[in-house]
Amino acid sequence: MLCRGLLLSLCALLLIPQTVSAQGFLLPDHDHDHRWRLPRHHPHRPIRPEIGSVYRIKDISINSKIENQVAQTQVSQTFVNNGNRQIQASFVFPLPYDGAVDRMTFMVDGKEYEAKLLPADKAREIYEGYMRRNQDPALLEWMGHGIFKTSVFPIPPGAARTVTLRYTQLLRKDQQLVDYLIPLSTAKYTAQPIESFSVRAAINTKGKIKNIYSPTHDVDIERSGDNLAIVKMTRQNFIPANDMRILYSTDDRAIGASLLSYWPNSNEDGYFVLLASPDIKQNADEQPRKTVIFVVDRSGSMNGKKIEQAKEAAKFILNNLREGDLFNIIAYDREVEMFQPELQRYDEKTGNQARGFIEGIFAGGSTNIDQALTSAFGMIHDHSTPTYVLFLTDGLPTAGETSESKIAAQAKQNNQHGARLVSFGVGYDVNSRLLDRLTRDNRGQSQYVRPDEDLEEHVSRLYAKISAPVLTDVKIDYVVDGDGDPAVKAVNRVYPQEVFDIFAGQQLVVVGRYRKRGDAKMKISGKVGEETTSFEYSIRFNAPNESSQFSFAAKLWALRRIGEIIDLIDLEGHNQELVNELVHLSTKHGILTPYTSYLADDMAAANQLSDISGNRRRVIDNLGVLGDTAGQSGFAQRNYKQQLKMARGGGGGGFGGGGNAGAPAIRALAGRPGFESADAAEVAQKVEQSLRYSENEAVYKRGKILIASNASDIDPDKDKDKIVELKRFSKEYFEVLKKTTKEENQLLALQDDDEELIVRLQGKVYRIK
Repeated sequence: MLCRGLLLSLCALLLIPQTVSAQGFLLPDHDHDHRWRLPRHHPHRPIRPEIGSVYRIKDISINSKIENQVAQTQVSQTFVNNGNRQIQASFVFPLPYDGAVDRMTFMVDGKEYEAKLLPADKAREIYEGYMRRNQDPALLEWMGHGIFKTSVFPIPPGAARTVTLRYTQLLRKDQQLVDYLIPLSTAKYTAQPIESFSVRAAINTKGKIKNIYSPTHDVDIERSGDNLAIVKMTRQNFIPANDMRILYSTDDRAIGASLLSYWPNSNEDGYFVLLASPDIKQNADEQPRKTVIFVVDRSGSMNGKKIEQAKEAAKFILNNLREGDLFNIIAYDREVEMFQPELQRYDEKTGNQARGFIEGIFAGGSTNIDQALTSAFGMIHDHSTPTYVLFLTDGLPTAGETSESKIAAQAKQNNQHGARLVSFGVGYDVNSRLLDRLTRDNRGQSQYVRPDEDLEEHVSRLYAKISAPVLTDVKIDYVVDGDGDPAVKAVNRVYPQEVFDIFAGQQLVVVGRYRKRGDAKMKISGKVGEETTSFEYSIRFNAPNESSQFSFAAKLWALRRIGEIIDLIDLEGHNQELVNELVHLSTKHGILTPYTSYLADDMAAANQLSDISGNRRRVIDNLGVLGDTAGQSGFAQRNYKQQLKMARGGGGGGFGGGGNAGAPAIRALAGRPGFESADAAEVAQKVEQSLRYSENEAVYKRGKILIASNASDIDPDKDKDKIVELKRFSKEYFEVLKKTTKEENQLLALQDDDEELIVRLQGKVYRIK
């Protein structure tokens, strides 16, 4: 009887029946007629009988201490043998990077077991032997890596065991970034989700920590001074889909910057991610003065809890102004009332007076958005200080000018001094397209607050981010040393596009494409108060196929570009070139939007992905719902669009590259053409059934055929002459594997027993059966 489970996020743990001794790589003896396969978590499909269900994961806890590029990592896990007989377990650990681990201890309930280091060539023999005997490609993605293998230890029936793994490694450094990788992806080979999963990494450095970034996971970062930071992640009922990476840099300059580049091939431009972070703390005298105008809706629909939260948000802003900042508060319904007719300099006296004004705000009347914004922009008379207009509304313009286009044009015209407009749309009754138009025209951003969310929390959280501008009107220039035509720009399609500010304690993430390679200079310039200053950095743009270390840059750029495309179509109308690009990027990167949700239809024909004209028609039809400017549909679409435009990580998959982040947007469109099935659970299950992800590619399921996104241009029926037939686990199959890359192997590992895979490997298209 074989068991169902697989242990540990950092290792592959295969459980073997007591009658079979474990030899080599966690396999039953060759003398026994057992076919051992690593379990997969398929909630929508029955578990294979040979996997069984004797093993249950209880929890995994990972704690790391990183000091000056050396990481000490401890993994602890409690697990239970649910079977009625003792099993034998052995433990294999793929090295994070070859040669990086210098010592390791492995303990079970306090008893230490032997762990041997096997070099990459020996590990490859073990991996290939496992795949040949068991016809399981799961280990493909670790081909070329060394491994640690432990001796066998027993697991009594019904017993709980705590397994602890400790190791030390020297972290590699590239482009001034230290790269810490925690191999989690082996944990996806488990029949049940991990009940409790946590990661905690403490980073302690001699130099000032500037950038901390995880391209793979949504982590919490706690900073304590310049030299210490804690990175945390906690999940319940969780299965890691990929390894975790944490990148960090140190820099004693006022702004630390690192550029990460990836150029997959010479047929397209490369991708880059720029991280920039200022000093965490600044002296009060170093922070430039700012101007803040809070414009709050007091129309009748704000009555009750919303107006009270809005007033508390206004008090929060007041309480966080610095002496000497300029400010004002505007409350509006049909009429507009200002705390003072002109901007006030904040001090104890004006602050107390403003608090009294806030207490007198009550809700009632219609909504005059145009006049409120005209009043706000009209009191700004110079651009010597960074200025932020925080604009809040929960409804449509119903008084004064009500035309969306005229309100937007008037606001843009009145904003003569470059103020940033930040809009808060509260509830489902706002004209969300109007808010997006206003913020796009006025160098700001929109945020949307659901009816069940706390308005005060949204406003205070965002204000806390922008309360201390370090560098304003930021501009970034890139100059590549002596490569290519000097008339050709080094970078293009950079997001965010707008002139932006850098704030104390915040990390700027810029993405873009590049077409020149080699060593380069980068200059970040902007204003500190009224003075212009600049910082220069030495960077490098990698050549085609030079390194895949930062391949996540491609997915992150695609997320933001798709958000930009939707924004342009939403605000400027239909554009066929943009529609074509939306289809291409969504298909290539596996980023499902509400308008490309048809990609999750596993019942569609296998040649649908290559049906370019048909897919364009589907997207054009679905984009019609952008006409919903208000209501739950309009709210959800604009909220989702803003999430894409501000995406900070390229890991994961699904809707927007973050699991099923787009499910609320799909659900909000229930009943509209193309969105009849809009239940969030159905959306999640549909994606899980029809889409699979490797590090930087998607695989689409069409019946029993899997089509990798890198072969989505192939029609399985019409392009047979372009396809090489290949039998899985044959001699020819393993010959092909000798030439494949890690990324290609990850794609091959996604194929299951009863499926065929169409994939492009080393420039050739294969149909693997």
